[in-house]
Amino acid sequence: MKKIWGFLLCVLSMSACSEHDPILPGIRTDIFDSNDVNVVNMDVPELSGDVKNIHGNQECEYRQDTTNTIFLGDKKIYTGFSTDNFVKSNQSPICVENFIYTGLSTGEVIKINTRNKRVVWVADVYRENNLTGGAAVVDIVAHVGVDGKYVYAGGLGDAFCKLNANNGNKVWCVNISVPNDFIIVDNFAFVVGTDNNLYAINTDNGNVYWKSAIKKQSVPRYDGKYIIIGKQKIDYKNGKLVK
Repeated sequence: MKKIWGFLLCVLSMSACSEHDPILPGIRTDIFDSNDVNVVNMDVPELSGDVKNIHGNQECEYRQDTTNTIFLGDKKIYTGFSTDNFVKSNQSPICVENFIYTGLSTGEVIKINTRNKRVVWVADVYRENNLTGGAAVVDIVAHVGVDGKYVYAGGLGDAFCKLNANNGNKVWCVNISVPNDFIIVDNFAFVVGTDNNLYAINTDNGNVYWKSAIKKQSVPRYDGKYIIIGKQKIDYKNGKLVK
């Protein structure tokens, strides 16, 4: 009886149980220091590189379905928590060396060791208060990206995060809801938000250098001079529309 009352009190008071994730077990910590996106209004320095390959081996043989189950061929290697409501997407695992990384409709990013099929870590990529007040949409529909020692992931739960690839710990998170794949050039991520803004984010510290209104949701492209969203050309340095 005491266990039942404890569960009911936990449901009624999310703040009292905020350190525990309601979907997967484990200690959780708040990933945001503020409710706002702080735009510093700075120009992006000269970019010298091309778009980084952050999506691993394009011939990754692992796949996943809408029930958060991951397969190798017909064999299940991971079965996640299945949600009744989910956003349709083309999410799939990416292969990097002996590991796969992917996002789930429950708002988590997971890393799995392909040698023993064990989960290395699970990281929350959503704002915690999205879990209150009814059915939350926290799906990760954009492919996660891996750049050396770090993992980048954005979800519909108001979060774009840089994670430590070794342990899944947060380096920084920005309050942006991400419906499309993003790109990274040098040390800047260009991310389209559900609010129809393109953001330029310094991957070293998570500072948002600028944001620019866009007309249509699309995956960003970089041509060496501009960030292209649909038919719009945007100056990567200051976010101004090029006419």
